[in-house]
Amino acid sequence: MRVLVVEDDDRVAAALHAALARHEIQVDRVSHGLAVLPRLAGADVVLLDLGLPDIDGLEVCRRIREAGDVPVIVVSARGRVDERIAGLHHGADDYLVKPYDVGELVARIHAVRRRRGATGPHAVPDPVTTVGDDVVLDRARHVVTVDGAAVALSRKEFAVLALLADADGAVCTRDRLVAEVWGRRWPGADRTLDVHVATLRTKLGRPGMVATVRGVGYRLVPTRHDGA
Repeated sequence: MRVLVVEDDDRVAAALHAALARHEIQVDRVSHGLAVLPRLAGADVVLLDLGLPDIDGLEVCRRIREAGDVPVIVVSARGRVDERIAGLHHGADDYLVKPYDVGELVARIHAVRRRRGATGPHAVPDPVTTVGDDVVLDRARHVVTVDGAAVALSRKEFAVLALLADADGAVCTRDRLVAEVWGRRWPGADRTLDVHVATLRTKLGRPGMVATVRGVGYRLVPTRHDGA
């Protein structure tokens, strides 16, 4: 995924670049509002600060929306209700007030892309995904079947499995899984995630399908019906 960061503060931009890179998100950055439109091509999401040196961020947001459908998340210190409403009225898909939790920001980035309906190499996956020979994930009906038999998953377990399936074999970091499934991080978040993964493995009857990547997160490893 490629995110265009519109931020005039070099230190803030550098910290954000490093944080998003840990979540496997590519970052392009501009420091002026007038530089945004020429850099929109290929951007999956725009993170837009409103306090820019050349033009107000709300005007930039309006111009982005006129130019196309790329999702825009305003990331600003302007936190009053009327300021957030103004951002949404000018075309923003979401609004996050500084300071913020990086995990929440990552969750919102993925959420606005799902709502907008990404195209191209980052397209939203089909409603039905088959993992391995016989595990079928049906997002529309919120049903998982293994070898044709329905498996009862909780909403959180289903969400974890769906995120892992969307990654298509790539690693999903712990921070991303926690942020997208639970929407926040707390001291016991990693333990809660581990318990859900353990239960998911048991219910699927495929212990090796959800592989642990130590120190990083989890990934799906398709298995055959014989457990290989």
